[in-house]
Amino acid sequence: MAMTDEQIERYSRHIILKEVGAKGQKKLLNGSVLIIGAGGLGAPAALYLAAAGVGHIGIVDADEVDLSNLQRQVIHTTNDLGKAKVKSAKETMEAINPDVKVSTYRMFVDSSNIRELIREYDFVIDGTDNFPAKFLINDACVLEQKPFSHAGIIRFQGQLMTYVPGQGPCYRCVFKNPPPKDAVPTCKQAGVIGAMAGTIGTLQAMEAIKYLIGKGDLLTGKLLTYDALKMDFRKITLKKDCNCAVCGDHPSIFEPIDYEQEVCEETAGRFATRDEQNG
Repeated sequence: MAMTDEQIERYSRHIILKEVGAKGQKKLLNGSVLIIGAGGLGAPAALYLAAAGVGHIGIVDADEVDLSNLQRQVIHTTNDLGKAKVKSAKETMEAINPDVKVSTYRMFVDSSNIRELIREYDFVIDGTDNFPAKFLINDACVLEQKPFSHAGIIRFQGQLMTYVPGQGPCYRCVFKNPPPKDAVPTCKQAGVIGAMAGTIGTLQAMEAIKYLIGKGDLLTGKLLTYDALKMDFRKITLKKDCNCAVCGDHPSIFEPIDYEQEVCEETAGRFATRDEQNG
């Protein structure tokens, strides 16, 4: 499929990169990414994937835009207050790039729908804000052999890792099970600096882009942590758990699980202590 003159101009800064070129841009145009959560992490990821020309982007979110979202969820504006987040996100993405097909799903993901939902996409971005959803997404992606990016933010800290089938550990290898209720503060309780969502969500978009074009090193087997106050990025090596309940040698999980837990406001991942991260 030949690109139009308008596409060649739009994506010219990609095309001149030897790692991308016209061939890589066509891969993006033919690629698909599902973003689960149109909040702090999903918002910047969606903006940059749309701008990059990823051909089909799905957005899943059941909520409406409220005023407290606007400090970090940059895909929405004050005029979008009360609007479904998926509708607001779609309008912004299509305004940025009419090349992109945006599919919206105003719904909560659960064990009854997630496997079917992720099947048509090449890559999944976990932008959710609660632990049950994170384990649900991980297990579904492992079972469906779908690569995905996990991320988490709270206060001035962020983290992310990428799972690719057959390459490195999954989220459950590292974090085992959801923490007990109220064991970890939510961002509503602890706060989060808005730009942290932009930093980590954009890195998730970069992981998706690298996967689609087949270039660069993904965060497989690595946990990237970021401390914004110290401006400190660190990469921690993660090991696959041969006893993992979903991807181990003798798995015991064959269907996604709906864990019951109070939904967090914006917590997007469990932050391990350094001892936990180093196993």
